[in-house]
Amino acid sequence: MRVTDVCTLIDDAICIAAFFLCICRMLYRLRRANQRWRTYPVFLLNENRWRAQRHGMEQGLVDFGKGEIVPFQLLLEELFMLLEEDANHFDCVKEIQHAQTIVARGTSADRQLKRYHSSIETGLSNRDALIAVVDSIIEETQALPSLEHDEQKLDPVLQTDHAQTKS
Repeated sequence: MRVTDVCTLIDDAICIAAFFLCICRMLYRLRRANQRWRTYPVFLLNENRWRAQRHGMEQGLVDFGKGEIVPFQLLLEELFMLLEEDANHFDCVKEIQHAQTIVARGTSADRQLKRYHSSIETGLSNRDALIAVVDSIIEETQALPSLEHDEQKLDPVLQTDHAQTKS
């Protein structure tokens, strides 16, 4: 796993760390059972990297075993099943399930773009819109971990469902 981007919400960072821990344990279990994870040529993996960079979570990723593009939510559910034993071992089921919240509300980048565009739409200058984005990043970064964010505490502009904002 590469170094991840910095999450503005600590719960998101905890979720990613829990996934990493569970994936490492799952791979260790496979090795101990004389099994291994499928490997694919780098150019195929780069296709999914490109898709993720270009489309985020909206367009899905290529499932090379199935030979088709699969929605991100279905891939996430499959990953939950693969990591269930490991998440139970580390008592981090709630932490990895937080990924569903991330998918539903969007990433920090999604929220930053939304904040910027809504600020411009309300008549703020480019500079003031960028200041509003920085202010929201500071607010999120200072939020305490909860793993059950009270969405009412988040900025009202950011509360709309992520899926609705991608039209």
